[in-house]
Amino acid sequence: MVEAELSDIDFRRFVPPGGLVAWGQGCAEPVPVTQALMAQRRQIGRFRVFIGGSFADSVDPDHADDVAYMSYIGMGRNADLARAGKLAILPCAYSQIADALSPVDLLIVQAAQGPDGRLRYAIACEYLGDLERRARAIIVEINADAPWSPDAPEIDKTRIVAVVRTARAPIELPPSEPDDTMQQIGAIVAGLVEDGATLQIGVGTLPEAVLRSLGSHRDLGIHSGAIGDGVAALIEAGVVNNARKTVDTGVSVAGVFFGGARLNRLAHANRAIRLAPTSYTHDPRVIAGIDRFVSLNSAIEVDLYGAVNSEVANGAYLGGVGGAGEFTRAAALSRGGCPIIAMSSTAARGKVSRITAKLSGPTTISRSDAGIVVTEFGAADLRGRSLEERRRLMVSLAHPDFREQLDAVSMI
Repeated sequence: MVEAELSDIDFRRFVPPGGLVAWGQGCAEPVPVTQALMAQRRQIGRFRVFIGGSFADSVDPDHADDVAYMSYIGMGRNADLARAGKLAILPCAYSQIADALSPVDLLIVQAAQGPDGRLRYAIACEYLGDLERRARAIIVEINADAPWSPDAPEIDKTRIVAVVRTARAPIELPPSEPDDTMQQIGAIVAGLVEDGATLQIGVGTLPEAVLRSLGSHRDLGIHSGAIGDGVAALIEAGVVNNARKTVDTGVSVAGVFFGGARLNRLAHANRAIRLAPTSYTHDPRVIAGIDRFVSLNSAIEVDLYGAVNSEVANGAYLGGVGGAGEFTRAAALSRGGCPIIAMSSTAARGKVSRITAKLSGPTTISRSDAGIVVTEFGAADLRGRSLEERRRLMVSLAHPDFREQLDAVSMI
């Protein structure tokens, strides 16, 4: 393990022309290192980069003449790449990302160093932890201001080719403010969550609305791909304590933190919050052992029979395959599990129905995996329902302006 200044790192040693680089997403982006990499992009020769949801200027359409960007999602600055036609989409399930990418030539990781001197993943482990053992080289940013997760996986020092020390505030993604419609949906979803349930919940406006509606619940648990400040608030309030969780009792488990200073302060040196790799967070065998597991995912649109598009709207790639399908199926395996898809009934300021006769984009979750669908007009449990029963239930969840035309659709 060699400590280095950013100015001393020659990335051509680790990234051949056409090589593949990957790094942490969101708040876990190792920004100083990726900025240095991009500054050398022309000397390297055209190479490939896999990014998650990115919010840093290392992701820029102007770099695309030298860098081929690839991601599983269109959020954040990725949307600029997608609009410019400079983003390749990897359309695989979240648990398959590491296998699809391996081996990477260079993995760039943000880490925290504990009192014992060991380096552990900071803010994100998820697919990085699974890529590590198959990466040809690893560069680590040890950020003194990143939260130290004492039970996060340790990074193998034998694979590290350079260590850069920084002291900077990680990227923050503060929670968004739910509007009245989102708050209505949040209240409906909260009514489906039992005390003692364990939640998989994403980040964004709708999940924030759900979390704010759970304040009167008790003994909730967390096992999720991502968590944000809304989960931190419930932990601080004692609502989330994982006391009745049948796997990892007493511990909230997540692959990545998509939050801000509140979550980072709470997670620092806290054994009740654990970062884990995707091979664990998305393992159906693990999830099936968690009683009352609730998966909550949003959608761009749902058809009359329960098929879900979580990827494309108006021809633009906005979402991703992600782990929605995996968590939905895993929740169905859990004793007392509850797979939920939630969304507002309309888009484009009420001009477009998000309940459709036919999906306008890809099928992210098939109708055979349908569970409970929620809009501001209620909840419909599609499990065990015939196609005709599903059609009637879904029409009832649509905005009244669209119900008549949806009800006139012939069964397909």
